[in-house]
Amino acid sequence: MAQLENRIDFIYIFDVQDGNPNGDPDAANLPRVDAETGNGLVTDVCLKRKIRNYVDVAKKGQPNYDIFIQEAAVLDNRVEDIYKTDAVKRADKANQKDAAKQALCDRYYDIRAFGAVIATKDKQGQVRGPIQLTFGRSVDPVVSINHAITRMAVTKESDKDKERTMGRKATVPYGLYVAHGFVNANLANQTGFNQDDLQLLWDALTNMFDNDRSAARGMMAARKLIVFEHSSKLGNAPAHKLFDLVEVHKKPEVDSPRSFADYEVTVNKSALPKGVTVKEII
Repeated sequence: MAQLENRIDFIYIFDVQDGNPNGDPDAANLPRVDAETGNGLVTDVCLKRKIRNYVDVAKKGQPNYDIFIQEAAVLDNRVEDIYKTDAVKRADKANQKDAAKQALCDRYYDIRAFGAVIATKDKQGQVRGPIQLTFGRSVDPVVSINHAITRMAVTKESDKDKERTMGRKATVPYGLYVAHGFVNANLANQTGFNQDDLQLLWDALTNMFDNDRSAARGMMAARKLIVFEHSSKLGNAPAHKLFDLVEVHKKPEVDSPRSFADYEVTVNKSALPKGVTVKEII
């Protein structure tokens, strides 16, 4: 598989309509917001979870695409299984830890993409992944609405004579979120993250919301994936200067955005630094 030879920076734009894109467990699972500005937030952990889930479905049963961080996974057992493989057992004792790291990267897509801290009872180590994501932050402040909902059924026998039970559901009427991502070619070559893995990342970012539907999340969609590719591994320009070339703002006539059509996204391609190209995957 072809190695990565170029640093990549990208902007990922997605939205939510009448849903909760990322509940905050410290705030009764209300949508996450910046307490000072009111802008909505979606954590990098949330986005990585959706990428993992997409890869798990898209590559189910295929070798080298297992997912390390999964629901109910016992990580100690997974690390122990790696140490029992022939490749690791054959390694010299001094090199066994490095052999185990390589075997983990080979087996698990999310380790060679995002890295991992290997902190088990007897084995300690760290894999630095080439892919990093920031929080998604909404372009404008969002309003969190807490709805009362009813249920005709009851859970407990003692409540069977009640007409209905009550609950709450929190949503954002609309929010357009912008996250930033980075692909480090040097670290990619260390973990074995290759061109096929990179294409799978783009596929996941494009399609992951369609494979992650739930009543709580409302309507979520990927709207733009803007990729800046450098002509070298170290890069040809600072990432923040490339991100400044992308402007996202609501249209002047719109007071309360309620759809992606209420926004404009522009890329100033004429100001691209030498050695950097840009493409819009979405």
